[in-house]
Amino acid sequence: MSTNQSNVNKSHLRIRALCEGAILLALSIVLNYLSKVIFANMPNGGSVSLAMFPILFYAHRWGLGQGLLIGFAYGLLDMLLDGGYAWGWQSILLDYLAAYTALGLGGVFKSKAWGIFPGIACGCLGRFLVHYISGVTIYKILVPTEVEGFGVFANPHVYSLVYNAAYMVPNMLIAIAIAGVLFVPMKKYFAGNDIRN
Repeated sequence: MSTNQSNVNKSHLRIRALCEGAILLALSIVLNYLSKVIFANMPNGGSVSLAMFPILFYAHRWGLGQGLLIGFAYGLLDMLLDGGYAWGWQSILLDYLAAYTALGLGGVFKSKAWGIFPGIACGCLGRFLVHYISGVTIYKILVPTEVEGFGVFANPHVYSLVYNAAYMVPNMLIAIAIAGVLFVPMKKYFAGNDIRN
C-alpha cells in the first residue's frame, strides 16, 4: 500500500470515528432522557440509566483515547443539558467531567469481541471510583444521612460506597445485558472487524 493510500485510509478512519462518536453520543443523550421517565433519580445526584452503553460500545470499538474523549463530551453535555447536580466546581469536575471520562476505560479491551464485557466492567468501575472519591471528599458534609432502603450512615466512606453502588451496579448490569443481547448479531462490530485497515 502506498503512503498516499495509507494517509487516505487514516483520514477516512478519523472521519468515521468522529461520525460514529457523534451518533452514539446523541443516542446516549436520548437514552438518558428516556431513562428519566423509567427510573427515579437518586436524591443527591446519580441515576440508573441506559445511556452508558453507547459510550462504552464506542470506547470498545475505537480504543482508550477516543473512549476517554467521548466520555468527556458526554459528561459535559449531560451537565449542560440536564442542569447538573453539583456542590461547587469540584463536584462538577469529579461527578461530570472526570466520572464520565472514566467510562472511556472500556477501550482497554479494544477490538476483542469478548472484550466488551470486561470493558464495561472496567469503565463502570472507573466511573464508580470517581463518584466514590467525590462522595468522601465533597459530599461528606451530608453525613450522617439516610439512604432509603439501606439505613442511616455516619461514616462518609461507607455512605459513598453504598450510595454510589446503588445506581452504578444496576448501570453496569444493564450495560452488560444490552451487550449480551447484541453480542451475537453484532459480533463483527464488537470485534472492530469493520474498521481495521
